[in-house]
Formats: sequence, structure tokens, C-alpha cells
Amino acid sequence: MAGKKKVKRISAGKELTIHFMPYSEIANQGTLDRIKKIMGVILQNKIIILQGRLYPEEETKLIEHTMTLIGNIKGFQGVEIATVSNDAEKNLFEKVRYNIAKILIGEQDAVTIIGPATIIREIKRNPKKIELMLKRR
Repeated sequence: MAGKKKVKRISAGKELTIHFMPYSEIANQGTLDRIKKIMGVILQNKIIILQGRLYPEEETKLIEHTMTLIGNIKGFQGVEIATVSNDAEKNLFEKVRYNIAKILIGEQDAVTIIGPATIIREIKRNPKKIELMLKRR
């Protein structure tokens, strides 16, 4: 049957699963491998709590990738993503110490929530907290 696309289907279970992903799980991967790993979890209808944050170009690629999947995977409506971190005012010494730590261990002082748009209704974010509103099933 040439010319037919294979269409995957998102599972529509009633349970809510939260997947905690330590930064170390993706630290040594390239951008595409990180996106594949994240999308693999999202396509299982799970919400990811990522210790750390993605780089801005990785967030952009993730959104681009999800846009290509909308319409090709039945029930997939995209992703919602939000990051909260400690970006409070720091004095010069704290900024230097923070930047050295960031170079050594990466962006681990942040928390990123990524989830399928079919589950997440809205993510409200302010500098110190994230409010996650879910859709009723």
C-alpha cells in the first residue's frame, strides 16, 4: 500500500503520569537526541518535570518538531512548556560564582515542565513558581 502514511495514536488513558527527568539523563546528549527523548515521553501522554532547562535553541527545535507532528499523529495537539529558575538579583561575587557553577554542572538550578497540550490546559509562570492547570477528562 504505497503512499499511505502510518498514523500513530496517542493513548487516551484516564491516569495522569508525571515523569521526573534528572538533568544527568540528557546532559551528554546532543540537541536532536534530547528532543527525541523528550518527545518519546510526551507521546506516552506523560508530563515531564525536568531538573534544569533546555537551551533556547533546543526549545525552538522542540516546538518545531511538535508542529510537524500535529495532524500526523492522531490526538496530538502539541506541547506546553515552562521553566522557572532562580534569576534573582545577585551581587558581582554571586554572579561570578553562579556562572562558574553553570559552566561546570549546567543549568540545573531551574525546573522545566513539558507536557502534551491534550492534558495541560495552561501553565502560569512567575519568577518563583509555576501553576499547572490540567484539563478534565
